[in-house]
Amino acid sequence: MYATTISNDPDTMVRVDSDGELVARAGGGEAVAFEHLMRRYNRLLFRSARSVVGDDAEAQDVVQETYLRAFSTLASFRGDCALGTWLARIAINVALDVQRKRGRSVPIDGSQDLGIEPATEHMMAFNAPAASAPDTQVEASQMRALLQRAIDTLPPIYRSVFIMRAVQEMSVDETASCLQVSEAVVKTRYLRARSMLRDALGAQVEAHAHDVYAFAGARCDAVVAHVLAQLRQQGRIHPCGLG
Repeated sequence: MYATTISNDPDTMVRVDSDGELVARAGGGEAVAFEHLMRRYNRLLFRSARSVVGDDAEAQDVVQETYLRAFSTLASFRGDCALGTWLARIAINVALDVQRKRGRSVPIDGSQDLGIEPATEHMMAFNAPAASAPDTQVEASQMRALLQRAIDTLPPIYRSVFIMRAVQEMSVDETASCLQVSEAVVKTRYLRARSMLRDALGAQVEAHAHDVYAFAGARCDAVVAHVLAQLRQQGRIHPCGLG
């Protein structure tokens, strides 16, 4: 199936392949289908990984590993959830695996007592110096940078929910599915994350949230090139490459 909604003018209609068709073509080893899927979901997976790990380069490595794992098990995708949700869940699990192997504890499941408030040291981390506190005259780029630094200081259980809900604009049920927690946990953690960030940044948090952790240009191209090279080496895509 296709979505062809770019214009009502038949001469300017643009065909957009559905996830289902791309998955079927990728399963047949078509390199172009793999590339389209990666470019469609690179930002989502980067943000999902970045919600767990604290470094852009590490998150990029997680994205690459996520695609290699996902593409090796495409046959297991039954369409019970959106493809993006399925991929994001894999990315989070890969990121958690990486953190565990490095001896870092990242508890983001629903086993923690939701009645416990964030530790004082985390709250203190959001108190920006007066000289750098945002005001109504600050440029959007400066606000995004400040917001991203503040999000990075959130404990992972709050950062993961905030990035998915406010940055990626996922629904409560999608976020719960990706993190494998209840919707109640998602709602509670999101409210707390917003409160913690507002203490430092004021009411401009949501206005710029969707712009942070961008993933495009050279980094996007690097992920696509790396994964395609690995798939060719494994003999899982056609030798014709992108052509």
